[in-house]
Formats: sequence, C-alpha cells, structure tokens
Amino acid sequence: MGSQKKRPVVLTAADRDELVRVTTTGVHPASVIRRARMLLALDTATGEIGSQDAIAARVGVSGETLRLVAKRFAETGGDVHATIARKKRDLPPVPSPVTGEVEARLIAMACSQPPQGYTRWSQRLLEKHVALVEDIPDLDHSTIGRILKKRNCVLI
Repeated sequence: MGSQKKRPVVLTAADRDELVRVTTTGVHPASVIRRARMLLALDTATGEIGSQDAIAARVGVSGETLRLVAKRFAETGGDVHATIARKKRDLPPVPSPVTGEVEARLIAMACSQPPQGYTRWSQRLLEKHVALVEDIPDLDHSTIGRILKKRNCVLI
C-alpha cells in the first residue's frame, strides 16, 4: 500500500478506455499489455483498491514491478502512453569510432599509392597503416572492409 499512498494512480475516463482497448483488442507487445493491466488495477479513481500483494497476484507480477510502474506514471506526469510504452534510448551504448572524417581519411589512404614493396592495398595492410596514424582510431580489417564496401571503393 506504500506506493499507492506516495504515488496514487488516477486515470481519466479517456485514459481508462484507452487502456482497456489496449488490453482487449489489437496486437500489442506483452509488456505493454502487462503495464496497461497494472495501471488499470492501480487506478484509484474508480474507488478503493486492494493491497499491493493482492493486485500483484491478480495481475501476475511482483510488488516491485507494480511500484516501478506507479513511479513511472508519476514521473511522466500521468501520461498513459509514455508509461506503458518502451523507453527510447538517448544514445547508443557505445558511440561508433567511425565518423565521416575517419571514413574520408581511410578512403584517401586506400586510393593512394601502396607502401614500397607492395603492389596494392589489402584490408590487413590498411589495418596496419591505420594503427600507425595517430589521428585515426584503430580499426579492425572487417570494419575497414565494411567502410570501403559502403562507399563502393574496391581495392585493386
């Protein structure tokens, strides 16, 4: 009952109708349907609701999951769609070391004359020379091949 006192879930009639529609009709991901069912069960606008353990057992989730959904509902300012939908990532987990400038420098290197003793550039040779250049991050030969293929640059 603690999260219901701290963060009560009060749904409007339109929000309630939308959540009922999500849970009963159409094709939606299971997590969206589960969160919609939790919000409907936590709604205090329709009257007194049971204990958190009873709601968790009825919906089929843990009490902690109920608390987190109620917290997200409060954080989104009562926006039902933002609460039940999956959160979008702000940034990718690791930014790519390959930028436009790196691609340009790599293609320029691949189009230049190969080092003395070699007749042509290979991906492994480019990998070794990229490691020697300080401005370009170390790239794997498969990454080099992907960059060259993307730009239609053929090593001859």
